[in-house]
Parts: sequence; C-alpha cells; structure tokens
Amino acid sequence: MSDAALHGRCALVTGSTGGLGLAIAAGLARAGCRIMLTGLEDAAAAEPIRAGLAGETGAAVAYHRADLAQEAEVRGLVAAASARFGAVDILVNNAVVRHFAPVEAFPVDRWELALAVNLSAAFHTIRLLLPAMRARGWGRIVNMSSVYGSRGATNRIDYVTTKTALLGLTRGVALETAGDPITCNAVCPGSVSTPGTESRVERLVQEDGLPRAEAVRRFLAGKQPTGRFVPADNVVGTILFLCSAAASEVTGAVLPVDGGWLAS
Repeated sequence: MSDAALHGRCALVTGSTGGLGLAIAAGLARAGCRIMLTGLEDAAAAEPIRAGLAGETGAAVAYHRADLAQEAEVRGLVAAASARFGAVDILVNNAVVRHFAPVEAFPVDRWELALAVNLSAAFHTIRLLLPAMRARGWGRIVNMSSVYGSRGATNRIDYVTTKTALLGLTRGVALETAGDPITCNAVCPGSVSTPGTESRVERLVQEDGLPRAEAVRRFLAGKQPTGRFVPADNVVGTILFLCSAAASEVTGAVLPVDGGWLAS
C-alpha cells in the first residue's frame, strides 16, 4: 500500500536480492519508494529479481552489484544509487555474513569479512549518504541488528560482535543527527522465516526424520517463547513504521521483533 510520506523516496537496501532484504525492498516499493537493490550477483543473474520486483509493485527498481567488504565498492554503490535516483532518502543496512565456529578455531579471514560486511559497510554507507540527507532535510537510516545484539551465543563470535556493535553505531548516529529531520534506528529480529532458516529446518526433517512441526519446535527451542518463526512481513512493517511520519521522533531506538525472546 502506497504511503504518501514515502511516495517517490529512494530506498537503498543492502543484501537485498533474497530473503529478508528482498522482503524489505518489496515492502518499501509497495509503499511508493524507488528501490536500489544490491548483492553479489552479476547484473544478468539479478535481472529476474529486479524485473520481478518492478513488475509486482510498479516501482522503479535498479540493481548494482557491490562487494560490501570493499570500501571502494561501497562508494561505487552509493554513487550509482545517487546517480540513478538523485539521492538516497532511506538506507537499510541489511547485508550480513556469518560463520559458525568456536572463537579459538574461528578463521581470521572470516572474522575480518564479518567486520567489513556486517559493520564497516554500514559505517561507510551512512557517512557517504548523510550529507545529501542533511541537504534535502529528510532521511531514515535503519540498521538491521538482531536479538544477538543483546545476548551472547556460542560459536557465533562474528555475528554476536558485529550485531552488538551496530547498536552503538545506531545510537551514535542518532545523536549526531538529532538536530536534523533524520532518524537512525536499529531493528532486532529473532528467528525469521526466510529461505535460510527454512533450509535449516528442512535439514532437521531430513537428517533426523522429524515431522516439520517438531523440527520447528526443536530449532526454536530456547528462542522465541511464541514457538513460531517471526514472519518477515512483521519485520518489514516495523521498518515501514520507522520510515513514516509517525516515527519522526523515534531515533536511537532498538526495536526487537522477536516473539518475546529478549523478554524471556
């Protein structure tokens, strides 16, 4: 549904060729935004995704390939979005990498990659886009953290560290932009129903011979008290709220969408 406050705005969503990132881009497109998608696919591979989103929503949708581990490619992405749409009004830092290993065995290259993609890329996109947001007198920045930004977990040192650091980045930027019509907030999903989580549930079904309902229950054990995945649409709705006029005084906030996980 189109939102008058968002109609014609340009939204850049990192990590947006699939999963939650694509769902966020689609939600913003339906609200009336023009969309810059980005991922690691080449233009030909990403074209069905771009064309599908444009056809489904009627929005202007562009794609730019960028390796967010490389600062030069982040600059190229920002330049491409600005050239295509004039400026970026909404930034959603969603791109993420993750690796599973205990800290003493954690590959150094995977640690460095997580710092670059999960954290430094958000710093670079924000610093590069803020001047135009200030000049235009409007901006919305949403950093996708996680429940693991507020709690620890074993064998996930890269994810926990970077998602925690994103909360500090969010608060710092919120204070630095408090005098402008710009907000910066963090959204902290729990376990969301995405192709990634679905594949892990399916692995339990196949390897352990579990019924799907039992596989979901086992996967979510110790997580969401609701016992169900967070629908991606609920996360998207939270982001749309943060971009709306009603949330103009919400900045520096950390908003869980986690089925009560952090309350447990």
